[in-house]
Amino acid sequence: MAGQNNHFRYAAPEPIPYAVKRYTDETNRLFGVLDKRLADRSFLAGEAYSIADIASYPWVVPWERQGQSLDEFPNLKRWFKTIAARPATKRAYDLVAQVNPTAGAPRSEDAKRILLGQTASVVQERTGK
Repeated sequence: MAGQNNHFRYAAPEPIPYAVKRYTDETNRLFGVLDKRLADRSFLAGEAYSIADIASYPWVVPWERQGQSLDEFPNLKRWFKTIAARPATKRAYDLVAQVNPTAGAPRSEDAKRILLGQTASVVQERTGK
């Protein structure tokens, strides 16, 4: 849902207010689910950091771009800050500019053509299947 939020906010060829609102609201709802889950535990699966946290964290990183405020979700905010402070997380995010120099910038038309609107036939053509 956060991916759709991002898509309709920043990548859609034309603004669709209903879609922006729909996915902004759904991202908000899911942040609420995460906040509730984290009310009585340190991490999503309990007291130990796990793959659930690793998989979920990147979807929360662009919370501002998704039209959210972590102040509305104190448990999620605590969790987010805890993971952001992990040395491995810091090392990984320090490499973003090196690995993807255009991260966070609007996508070029070529990138949009590659990433958006493709069907299985494009993949099949490339693989010869």
